[in-house]
Amino acid sequence: MDTSFSAEQWKRRVRVALGEERPDLVLSGGTVIDVFSESAFTADVAIVDGIIAGVGVYPDSTERIDVTGGVIAPAFIDAHIHTESSMLWMPEFARAVVSHGTGAVVTDPHEIANVSGLPGLAAMRDAAAGLPLDVRFTVPSCVPASSRETPGATFGPSEIATMLDWPESVALGELMNFPGVLSGAAHIAEELAAAANRPIDGHAPGLSGHALQAYIGSGPVSDHESTTLAEAREKLRAGLMVMIRQGSSARNLPALLPLVTDATAHRICFCCDDRDANDLHERGHIDAILREAIALGLDPRRAIRLATWNPAAHWGLSRVGAVAPGYRANLAILSDLASVNVRMTLHDGIVVAENGAIVAAIPALSGIPEPLRNTIHVAPILIRDLRLPAEDGRRAVVAIPGQIVTGLMDVEPTVENGFAVADPTRDLLKLVCVDRHHASGRIGKGLVQGFGLRRGALASSIAHDAHNIVAVGANDADLLGAIAVVAESGGGLAAVADGTVIDHLPLPIGGLLSDRPVAEVAAAYERLERAARDLGSTLPSPFGLLAFMALSVIPRARVTDQGFITL
Repeated sequence: MDTSFSAEQWKRRVRVALGEERPDLVLSGGTVIDVFSESAFTADVAIVDGIIAGVGVYPDSTERIDVTGGVIAPAFIDAHIHTESSMLWMPEFARAVVSHGTGAVVTDPHEIANVSGLPGLAAMRDAAAGLPLDVRFTVPSCVPASSRETPGATFGPSEIATMLDWPESVALGELMNFPGVLSGAAHIAEELAAAANRPIDGHAPGLSGHALQAYIGSGPVSDHESTTLAEAREKLRAGLMVMIRQGSSARNLPALLPLVTDATAHRICFCCDDRDANDLHERGHIDAILREAIALGLDPRRAIRLATWNPAAHWGLSRVGAVAPGYRANLAILSDLASVNVRMTLHDGIVVAENGAIVAAIPALSGIPEPLRNTIHVAPILIRDLRLPAEDGRRAVVAIPGQIVTGLMDVEPTVENGFAVADPTRDLLKLVCVDRHHASGRIGKGLVQGFGLRRGALASSIAHDAHNIVAVGANDADLLGAIAVVAESGGGLAAVADGTVIDHLPLPIGGLLSDRPVAEVAAAYERLERAARDLGSTLPSPFGLLAFMALSVIPRARVTDQGFITL
């Protein structure tokens, strides 16, 4: 929407608000949520030129929609997300979330930045233009996340400065390399300088005490990585906006919801961080978080504030996040407060979704953008390349259901011919990460506990944040097969057992995203997750958690293309 000032439109809004002129549209009879006072009242909402002119009694209008019995709320805002984790290109992502009442997302597109750099992000920006969804960016600050993983592109101070000049950019993205911050690394100083006085999104998993003070003192204003109530309280006291994350892999809402009180509610908001296509399609987006929060006892009006006004105010999103005069008519009409069932979504005063279906025109994908084509470059791999020397198999990553943090444990590996091998009877599997950007032949290897596979292997070119190919398996032959399926298809997810491909989801856009419709991607992803469980995995989302096993900035152990690492 064009937000430039128009004297004629302003004068018209004044006349409409005064009742002297007919509005374009009136939503009548609904219960309006006041996010400023966390109250509700019955009123009409008068809309002109896509802007709310008045909230009160407006009996005359050009068009009228009776929402009696329903709830008029601001459209929901995801305060921090990586839309790439949905595996959907921007138009299909919009199709997935707008019908669930979402009006805006603040996305950190560092997944694409790690693969294709600024040209890939420019293609993403172009794809987001004109959608019935406000897409705002935080600019990737850590590509790679650390020096212990190898990305496909560079994204330094020059690229940061360029992207910060985009009107859609609201802040520097999550400052994940907290070890670099705490050590005063020169490249971190350069990135902070490039951001000048712009807000900085934070990423401080497990930091406390002096380390947390030093990190926050470097500029971050928010954090979405808290997993315990004590951690979140300390970050809140230190001045951070605490984002309660409830995504597909990391689900922190039950543990953190007690943080929300009368005294703290203005400094907390909701986010997904990562939410896959099946979750979006079957369970919803921010509306799903609201349902869970309300079911756990949070007052619905407060819950809606945490999903609307708080993120809008925090990120400086202009004229959104409230049902009040002068605000854009980005609205979600709910059947009631308890179920948060979205009956209708409006964007700039136009109905764009109704009864769970998009009614706005959303363009179909017309070819994969050039910077995101052909991004898989893997050197030939032989089965011997996956061998793990016995002395390197005495430690294991411990995967934790519902969390992206991991544990670290000492193990006595099962050894064959001098090499540590997977032992499914002990839930000790092989975890490998293959460079897929530079065809270097570099392969990191280690053991992992917690995936529960009894046989077969899983592989994925979604491997936060450098997005090399990560795989977990019960034997080397199936590991090699799963990696080959992903590489040969230009990226994707694969499940292999006994030399047979059980299921496969190609992701040809940067090795991260599908070129297929949301319903098709959601169904394919659910089949893959089911296949992983059929192979014995006990995790709620095996592929979802596998995607984080190479992320070098989350404690406590990982396997990247550079090897087994600990934090």
